[in-house]
Amino acid sequence: MRRLALPLALVLFASLPALAAETKPQKAPSPAQQAQHEKMRQCSASAKEKALHGDPRKAFMKDCLSKHGAG
Repeated sequence: MRRLALPLALVLFASLPALAAETKPQKAPSPAQQAQHEKMRQCSASAKEKALHGDPRKAFMKDCLSKHGAG
């Protein structure tokens, strides 16, 4: 029993900071972040419809996002 007590106490002691840590509440995204997310979602859906992958998808996304940003 004594052989088990020391390792158990060490494990408990080591895990206390993780148990005591408080999680931070998530902030709501700003309107600019929401708009960017929507642009990304729309461009990604368009790329998926066109079955683009790899470098062609990257080029399409860059062009699509710049068009959305200008308009």
